Amino acid sequence: MRWTKFFIPTVRETPADAVAPSHRLMIRAGLIRQVAAGSYAYLPLGYRTLRKVENIVREEMNRAGAIELHMPAMQPVELWEETGRTIAMGPTLVRLRDQPWRKGTVLGPTHEEVVTDIARTFLNSYKQLPVTLYQIQTKFRDEQRPKSGVLRTREFLMKDAYSFDADKADLDYSYEQMYKAYCRIYQRCGLPYTVVEAESGPIGGDASHEFMVVTDAGEDIMARCRQCGYAANLERAMPAPVGKQSTEPPAEPQEVHTPDQRTIEEVTAFLKLGPERMIKTLIYKTDAGEAIIALVRGDHEINEMKLARAAGTAGVELADGDTIENLTGAPVGFAGPQGLNGKARMIADQAVAMMVNAASGANKEDYHVTGINPGRDFNPDLVADIRNAVEGDGCEKCGGKLHYEKCIEVGHVFKLGTKYSDSMKAHFLDEHGKSQPMIMGCYGIGLNRIVAAAIESHHDEAGIIWPMSIAPYQVLILALDYEDEEVRRAAELLYTELTAKGLEVLLDDRAMRPGPKFKDADLIGIPLRVVVGKKSLADGVVEIKPRGSKDIEKLSPDDAAERVATLVRSDMEALFRKA
Repeated sequence: MRWTKFFIPTVRETPADAVAPSHRLMIRAGLIRQVAAGSYAYLPLGYRTLRKVENIVREEMNRAGAIELHMPAMQPVELWEETGRTIAMGPTLVRLRDQPWRKGTVLGPTHEEVVTDIARTFLNSYKQLPVTLYQIQTKFRDEQRPKSGVLRTREFLMKDAYSFDADKADLDYSYEQMYKAYCRIYQRCGLPYTVVEAESGPIGGDASHEFMVVTDAGEDIMARCRQCGYAANLERAMPAPVGKQSTEPPAEPQEVHTPDQRTIEEVTAFLKLGPERMIKTLIYKTDAGEAIIALVRGDHEINEMKLARAAGTAGVELADGDTIENLTGAPVGFAGPQGLNGKARMIADQAVAMMVNAASGANKEDYHVTGINPGRDFNPDLVADIRNAVEGDGCEKCGGKLHYEKCIEVGHVFKLGTKYSDSMKAHFLDEHGKSQPMIMGCYGIGLNRIVAAAIESHHDEAGIIWPMSIAPYQVLILALDYEDEEVRRAAELLYTELTAKGLEVLLDDRAMRPGPKFKDADLIGIPLRVVVGKKSLADGVVEIKPRGSKDIEKLSPDDAAERVATLVRSDMEALFRKA
């Protein structure tokens, strides 16, 4: 392809609202253009890369034995009501209400309900299992704060796969096949990924892993131990148990008048204590309406997913003010664990159980209590890990330290179990003729995020440095002084030879000064550059330079094509071998 015949609208200025490197460079390199908040058009260079990512994903899904289909973006809300996810997805579910016929429809953020409906219609015998179905489809979520370019959008391209198995052993095998396929996909795309333990969230299920790419532009947090390699997302990370906070003898409880002191910061400053000496008492309600008293240290944050799991319920939410006042006898902000045993189930974080002479609310307006000790002044019904890990926590695997790293989630795999097959009655007859629910797995990849994560991982101040496998073109011929007959002839001959060898070549045939050409070349990031100019040709050579490297190889024009082809093949084979 010749530059003058293609469409590459590079931009010199950095957009004011583009903070993430991938967002900034995708706009400057002419890969995307924002059409509306959270919605982007992929311009030709960007679309070529997106399609290459899609092809890699499709090849690896097929290689793993998954079967492709295509499901509609517009879905009947009745299917979502069968599983209760109209509530679980909350405001992110895009509902269509502007016409009477659309009031019962949603734009799918995912397709568990639709694919389960297909499975229950056509899969009714154990002889038809296992089956893994997948699609590559546009998804929609009513993201309240779209940002960071294609990393957080309202419309995005996703590969989602769903496995249907007869028993847990088969599910474990299907899950392993998809897990391995994901590793191959990210390796082939050139992503430096990390697999972390994860929460399933509103998708459901009892086991899941996320595939993360570390970058400062990420909005997810990974807790990782550099000593043993344990990694988990913030929602799932399990810190090692903490030891006893102090060896001082237990003090007697003492009420302290704390007028207008409500927050942890205000109270600890007033009492001249560190936040680690405070007990936060939070009142929750389960999805069944049961009140739960949750206790964490003042310097820790409650993890609602861990709390729900400890409580044996699908979900929890903070109780309203009336519920809190009826339970504690005090307004919001003054709850403490003492005196609440028997009024509701009490679940304390493990760190709370180790506290000595702690402070808490007094269950009395404008009062707090010091000298509170677990086991004497309150007795939790359950002690469990119900908090978020924090930087520097111990690693539960090896005793090392957990460190926070910002990252991008590029994929997620789940063992769903029977969450959807039970609620939607997706049953099959086993070998004994007995009806059983299908056991499901779910496997999602964000294709747009792979593109952005590749740029986040491979760029410099001048622009993008594409991995060979997903670059919009493999080779850029930079013809300096293109209007010169000798330069033009040498560049065109090299273009013809490389194209005949099956390489994807972009020829910069623009009649312009070398400076802007080099800047554009760095910006769009084609992996291999061949410079053809009057000076080099006078010396009988052309210059071959990998993007991102300072090394320049000088070869005669007659030898250049074969060398370039060898370098491209070597790069592609290296990425494929890793997979």
